[in-house]
Amino acid sequence: MRILITGKNGQVGYELERSLQSLGEIIALDRGQMDLSNLVQVRDVVRMVKPNLIINAAAYTAVDKAESEPELAMRINAEAPGVMAEEAKTLGAAMIHYSTDYVFDGAKATPYVEIDSTGPINIYGATKLAGEQAIQEVGIPHLIFRTSWVYGMRGKNFLLTILRLAQERDELRIVGDQHGAPTWCRTIADTTAGIVSLSEMSNREEWWQKSSGIYHLTAQGQTTWYEFTRSILELSAVEKKPTLTSITTDGYPLPAARPQYSLLSGVKIQDAFNLMLPDWKVALNNCLKNDH
Repeated sequence: MRILITGKNGQVGYELERSLQSLGEIIALDRGQMDLSNLVQVRDVVRMVKPNLIINAAAYTAVDKAESEPELAMRINAEAPGVMAEEAKTLGAAMIHYSTDYVFDGAKATPYVEIDSTGPINIYGATKLAGEQAIQEVGIPHLIFRTSWVYGMRGKNFLLTILRLAQERDELRIVGDQHGAPTWCRTIADTTAGIVSLSEMSNREEWWQKSSGIYHLTAQGQTTWYEFTRSILELSAVEKKPTLTSITTDGYPLPAARPQYSLLSGVKIQDAFNLMLPDWKVALNNCLKNDH
């Protein structure tokens, strides 16, 4: 199997290249080789590589910046995945794509399931939802994994920001009224690899026909940004522990609105593929001790 991975230097893309090694020939590309803002290049690269499976781990993820760059965010998060799906259809290939909890408005008080109505409240969420729809409309075999609060020891993410700020500040004021599930990028990659291996152990075409759809792929449990920060400081090796203060969303205004509650139910993915995702705190501890 030839597997094309986009966004090889991103959090998830980097881990995917390692997790998928045993499953086929991996062609992992960075933005210099496949820039999702250049739709002609996206089409040309897929035609050149001729993959059996496209795994799109590249995205425009700057949530606040997207408010002032909606066209660019839409091109990368929606139009480019649509182009990949069109080319996959021509090749008879399948596609895996990553989406987000931010496709929901956060007004619910229980975990979101895959068939709940979407209603993004920021540009980033709207573009990611449009990406899901673009892939579905093409009608290829696909898996869309919605995840949340992605972190790791590479790139830009909340965990690395907190570890840096802990060295620089005596007090950290962290939002305590937004609820979700922090998800380690390695969990996402390993789960993806496990699911791809299932497709290879059965009739590939039948498996994809039966399995195609949207799934929620996040760590178990739930927390807030404040509690997540407290756990990062407790479990990490940082010597200097700043004072932590919980604040409300209103106390930290940002350009993009955030859902107050964006917990995703993992029942469907666990039942469909007979797997159990780790609790967020267990994964965080593993990340801090083993992510090199």
